Amino acid sequence: MPPVVYYIRHGETDWNSGRRLQGQSDTPLNAAGRAQAQRCGDILRGVLERRRHAPADLDYVSSPLSRARVSMELIRAGLGLDPAGYRVEPRLIEMSFGGWDGMTFADLMAQEAALLAVREQDPWHFTPPQGESYDQLLRRIRDWHMSLTRDTVVCAHLCTARALLVHLGLAPPAAAPRSRIEHAAVYVFDDDGMSRHGEFPAI
Repeated sequence: MPPVVYYIRHGETDWNSGRRLQGQSDTPLNAAGRAQAQRCGDILRGVLERRRHAPADLDYVSSPLSRARVSMELIRAGLGLDPAGYRVEPRLIEMSFGGWDGMTFADLMAQEAALLAVREQDPWHFTPPQGESYDQLLRRIRDWHMSLTRDTVVCAHLCTARALLVHLGLAPPAAAPRSRIEHAAVYVFDDDGMSRHGEFPAI
């Protein structure tokens, strides 16, 4: 049986609230994002209690970007664990948007309308200028997931979660780029598929 993954998207940043592409830019959490991460710690504690898993028995892994690392530290503190007691996994870094990092959709419409039209035809394989495609991202997410040996709490990103959905056969590549992964929720990937826990209805 493959390990259970408890997946948490990092808390909100000002770029999230401003609807800017973040990619691999190292943007910090804002106040709302810190509160969301603390809330995820509470949600995760409840999930683990119901599943009879002791928090200390799990592995904890974060993307190297600070918005994920600080989120993980707040989550672990909420579980009564040493905030620094987790591993950093480079393969969990967010998808690179290259030259589009920091741009809003309005910016892209004004400056990159032709490329946006190309992206609409096949968002899974589209590569932004100097960036990375979902298909490329999937390769490192697949490698990371196949390396797991124990149940794991993960703090990472929106696009890395979408790639995980495809790797696990829970979404087709054509649909995955539009999958919603919320900030204030815990997603459990196990033999039953994916379940969502938090402030949103379970799916």
